[in-house]
Amino acid sequence: MISTRGRYALRVMIDLAEQGGGPVPLKDMAERQGISKKYLEILMRDLVEGGLVRGASGRGGGYRLCRAPDEISVGEILERMEGSMATVACLAEGAEECPRASCCKTLPMWKEYDRLVHDFFAGRRLSDFV
Repeated sequence: MISTRGRYALRVMIDLAEQGGGPVPLKDMAERQGISKKYLEILMRDLVEGGLVRGASGRGGGYRLCRAPDEISVGEILERMEGSMATVACLAEGAEECPRASCCKTLPMWKEYDRLVHDFFAGRRLSDFV
């Protein structure tokens, strides 16, 4: 399940894409999106650390995308905010190999499902929503 954190981050990223590339004040985003400024500060810090946005403080400051909207996938945003999107623990990045992997009857299904989810979100760009 995608958390509020992931959904809000996606909304904010779309908002930035809609603003045409100039610096967007946090206060303006908070008003448009109906998200508290305090919560947005936390989200933006994570998006900055993830290399998705950059911020400038002071007069004329705000946030902007680091890349063009057609270069940023929904999957990249969600993975940054949610962590692993793996369906089951044994498929998470860096997971130890399950001792039952060679005889697990359901592993192929989980792998296929993970691939579908990954491809679904990776195939959608911010520009699709602008």
